[in-house]
Amino acid sequence: MIQIDQLSKKYKDAAHFSVSDLDLKIGEGEIFGLLGPNGAGKTTLISMLCGLIKPTSGNFSIHGLNFSSHKNQLKHLIGIVPQEYALYPNLTAYENLNYFGSMYGLKGNDLKETILSHLKILGLHEFADKKVKAFSGGMKRRVNLIAGMLHQPKVLFLDEPTVGVDVQSKTVIIEFLRTLNKAGTTIIYTSHHLNEAEQFCTTVGIIDHGELVCMGTPQELIQKEEDITDLEGVFLSLTGKALRDHA
Repeated sequence: MIQIDQLSKKYKDAAHFSVSDLDLKIGEGEIFGLLGPNGAGKTTLISMLCGLIKPTSGNFSIHGLNFSSHKNQLKHLIGIVPQEYALYPNLTAYENLNYFGSMYGLKGNDLKETILSHLKILGLHEFADKKVKAFSGGMKRRVNLIAGMLHQPKVLFLDEPTVGVDVQSKTVIIEFLRTLNKAGTTIIYTSHHLNEAEQFCTTVGIIDHGELVCMGTPQELIQKEEDITDLEGVFLSLTGKALRDHA
């Protein structure tokens, strides 16, 4: 589904590359966990794949379409669910979703039915006409998720989709994403919740300093490391325990 070849990004005036000559293949139908410490290059990589920033060098394709010659087509193939809420607080849940759906060319009864159906699935149907500013964090997170997949993208990019939510919201979100995946959506997921990633992802890639450190199923990566019993242990073994604070 995604083919990345020698992809690099160096920001203006930066001393180092944020992503450096990265090669990666992500198969159709995978739930791919892109993991790494703060500043490892995760957000930069996803931003390039979503067309938000331009690579310094290298190439990538999604669903067989090259980004350099099919930018507009690629935008309709992907969905993006950012970590920050991409919602208008003074609009209702329905109004937000109607607006985002219309941006993808959806309209009429089809859009209305799609919105109401997903609000119901994610436990938000009774709050459809309430302003988002009154919602809890978990409710906003669920509306954010619906906004990113109304157009039924081939690939869904998720940046920390369960951060700051209660256990109930987290469970509903993960089950909804599994259902999407079974229906054919390839998911690219980033998170610092490594126990969640271990259970949720079919494949994991760990990056650090802009380079791919390892890749495989969670169990394959755990078995490769001596005296390691979980993905968090693998992560610390490969990226170290030093703090990665940056400002």
